[in-house]
Amino acid sequence: MPSRPIRRPAPALDWAELDELAALGATADAARLARTVRTLCARIAAEHPGRTVELRVPPYAAVQLTLDDEGSTHRRGTPPNVVETDGATLLALATGRLSWARGRASHRVRASGAHSDLSGLFPLRRDHAGR
Repeated sequence: MPSRPIRRPAPALDWAELDELAALGATADAARLARTVRTLCARIAAEHPGRTVELRVPPYAAVQLTLDDEGSTHRRGTPPNVVETDGATLLALATGRLSWARGRASHRVRASGAHSDLSGLFPLRRDHAGR
């Protein structure tokens, strides 16, 4: 029997802190950046449960998610669909300071695999994020 992703409540986002850290970019305080990136990744994974794409934000977090019901389900080894970026870039994507297309074009976002396009996820919608 295939296993189903565990539904966890999405952690609340502090939008004021997210905006502040996104504005600071790479100069943001490391501890605050780490905490915010981990919360953001946990929220994304909770809102988009699945195992189609692995979102990696080293050294802070790595989560698996899916944006639709299609795609492969990763179980072991290196996943076929991987998105990797740094913490400051993830915050810029989440807040809309950086578009997915510009992040990819500038190589700040690296994505591989047929289902690695997360452009529909960013920027996050504030009307439901943080609830």
